[in-house]
Amino acid sequence: MAKIMIIAGYGKSLIGFRGDMIQEMVRQGHEVIGMAPEEGFEPAMQKLGAKYQRIPLARHGMNPLQDLRTLGFLVKKMREIKPDVVITYAAKPIIYGNLAARLAKVENTYTMITGIAYAFIGENWKQKLIALFLTHSYQNVMKYNKGLIFQNKDDLKLFQNLKIVRNGQKTTIVNGSGVDIDKYVSAVDPPQPLSFLLIGRLVWAKGIGEFVEAARLLKKRYPQVRFRILGPLDEGNHNAITQEYIRKWQEEQLIEYLGKTEDVRPYLEAASVCVLPSYREGTPRSVLEAMSMGRPVITTDAPGCRETVNDGVNGYLVPVRDINKLAAAMEKFILDPDLISVMGKKSRQMAVDKYDVHKVTHSILQAMELV
Repeated sequence: MAKIMIIAGYGKSLIGFRGDMIQEMVRQGHEVIGMAPEEGFEPAMQKLGAKYQRIPLARHGMNPLQDLRTLGFLVKKMREIKPDVVITYAAKPIIYGNLAARLAKVENTYTMITGIAYAFIGENWKQKLIALFLTHSYQNVMKYNKGLIFQNKDDLKLFQNLKIVRNGQKTTIVNGSGVDIDKYVSAVDPPQPLSFLLIGRLVWAKGIGEFVEAARLLKKRYPQVRFRILGPLDEGNHNAITQEYIRKWQEEQLIEYLGKTEDVRPYLEAASVCVLPSYREGTPRSVLEAMSMGRPVITTDAPGCRETVNDGVNGYLVPVRDINKLAAAMEKFILDPDLISVMGKKSRQMAVDKYDVHKVTHSILQAMELV
């Protein structure tokens, strides 16, 4: 059995997004050590049957001294623990985790691309500079990976075009992180008045600005309809939406901000339609949870998002940044509320058939030769 080290950029993602994978690894008899920057995740990891190690890693920004400290710490821990397999995901863990594995002579390394860094889709000079740094770094550290795991074909194609993925390198596409269809069960028909719910970190690239402006258009004609946002602030992120914006939108009575939560199910039960006008995703977990609970979805015809919606069947696809098309898609549910139940049932079926976490986890472990 293998000793597996998983390096993440955010502690909660180990539990929320990789928890089922970790549990299955443990069930197969493997020893798992999860690593992330935050304190306090030992009890949660122990419940999964795994260990937790805090690492000195700054999620945002580039500080050479801090990043060297991160690299040195990871090399030291790998030499102590001697993992058979190292798995990384998120930008900094990918760069410094893979580099550390190379220095510590760990042969079996895998990178999971769970989404493209926002710098890759940015337009200003700073983001282009970051994209250049990331591309060069990825090219250098990922060429030694035994396998690369993607969540959609667009990300794989981008990495091939950027020559991050080498000819002949093993790649696998899986259906996101999956969703626990037994935990996120079909909800009863939502209460009135009709409501649209966006779940996500408060960053502009999630399409939150477009959601608010679509709400502004629709509120003029349908003042009773509710537009709600659920998710944490992401302070320190250059793409973050500030509390001032949220306060302004609430004062205008355009949206209701619900804060953050550890359990989205009650909010999905109360929602009529899930909306995510994101610019790009790996595969959005919030959408999969909404689908599993029988809610229709409006999202963008963008990488990672388009895979979750069969347009006109379980929801609608709209162009990225197109406020008018987004509002028009929402209005279809307002004018014909029966669509909510009909499309919601299709969402649930799609979640069961395509995104069941047990199927997805098996695909991931198979790609890593761990089953």
